[in-house]
Amino acid sequence: MTNSRPHIGIFGRRNSGKSSLINLLTAQNVAIVSDTPGTTTDPVKKSVEIFGIGPAIIVDTAGIDDIGALGQKRIQKSIEAIKKVDCAILLIAGNQFGVYEIDLIRQFEKLDTPYLIVHNKKDIAKIASHTKTVIKQYSNAQVIDFSAKNAKKTDKLIEAIKKIIPENVYQKTSLMGDLVKPKDVVLLITPIDSEAPEGRMILPQNQAIRDALDNNSITVVVKETELGDFLALGIKPALAVTDSQAFGYVSERIPESVPLTSFSILFARLKGDFDAYLQGTPHIAELKDGDNILILESCTHQVSCDDIGRVKIPKLLQKFTGKKLSFTFVSGLSEIGPPKSPQGGTYALVIQCGGCMVTRKQLLNRLKPFISERTPVTNYGMTLAYVNGIFERATAVFSPLEKGTGD
Repeated sequence: MTNSRPHIGIFGRRNSGKSSLINLLTAQNVAIVSDTPGTTTDPVKKSVEIFGIGPAIIVDTAGIDDIGALGQKRIQKSIEAIKKVDCAILLIAGNQFGVYEIDLIRQFEKLDTPYLIVHNKKDIAKIASHTKTVIKQYSNAQVIDFSAKNAKKTDKLIEAIKKIIPENVYQKTSLMGDLVKPKDVVLLITPIDSEAPEGRMILPQNQAIRDALDNNSITVVVKETELGDFLALGIKPALAVTDSQAFGYVSERIPESVPLTSFSILFARLKGDFDAYLQGTPHIAELKDGDNILILESCTHQVSCDDIGRVKIPKLLQKFTGKKLSFTFVSGLSEIGPPKSPQGGTYALVIQCGGCMVTRKQLLNRLKPFISERTPVTNYGMTLAYVNGIFERATAVFSPLEKGTGD
């Protein structure tokens, strides 16, 4: 899946050689090279294979020194791209290092984005000692003097990139590997409703099935309508995982002795700030009339009458609380803006989807402004567990040590 590949952002001024560097790293002409500044406009994702690194996503950004009203919008999009990458390359050329680069470095550090600095076009002008001295005043990052025209000298650059890619991007993560043992029976309950894609499973269900099989579990998949038939066989699962929307129905039928959670909660632990979710979810009981709730969907999709985020959760929250609530919806990785509601105050609650289509870094940076403002955050699965009265049961499978996975 592309969302699990390292996302490498290329940042710098116009005409610093970003496109040439991308073409060199990928050994193909995936970016337009031009002597005209501003050839690259909006950030562009490219799925590539980098020799020595493997599958990766290159994020090519517009020049940080773009001009005009449109240029300012492009610069803002380049800054926003920092939230979505796992690491960054700050490209400079001609010994230019000033306010543009310093601002980028501050953004990298603010968002905990590892980076290195590459002085490009050394075939025209090598990096000067004065430039190195100035850089050291603002950054401890590795600095490499380089020429994108010399394909034989990429080894050092590749090694430097590998060093700044966070280890957790490469690590094979598991949804339930620490919850079950080989030969354990894992029961996956997957309702098929109007939101289910024709002829296939939704991504979280697909990944959970594969994860259970990878952990050598005896994996049983049933719809909720066949749950009773399976339980009648007398087989006790080591773990039951359900679609969150079926929590109420399933929890009444699965024995209390069987650990029960949901696909969404598994993803909350894998990608989100699990501690923040655990602390934020109970704030549902404190919602008041007029409170505005922000619902974040990490993907874009056609909205149906059964839509979980835009229809079901709002209805369930208003029924559970008995309050008149308002809701704001943001889909994809669109810019959210300040952590304030459209009404002017802060959001009373932020509810994030499972995040199966985005990286952990992208999801954490999406939540970070709200957590910093002490706005309660939760996710779809935990919200549904709470309003069904089984929040404690749905999270009990994770020990206190495992709950400490938030950043």
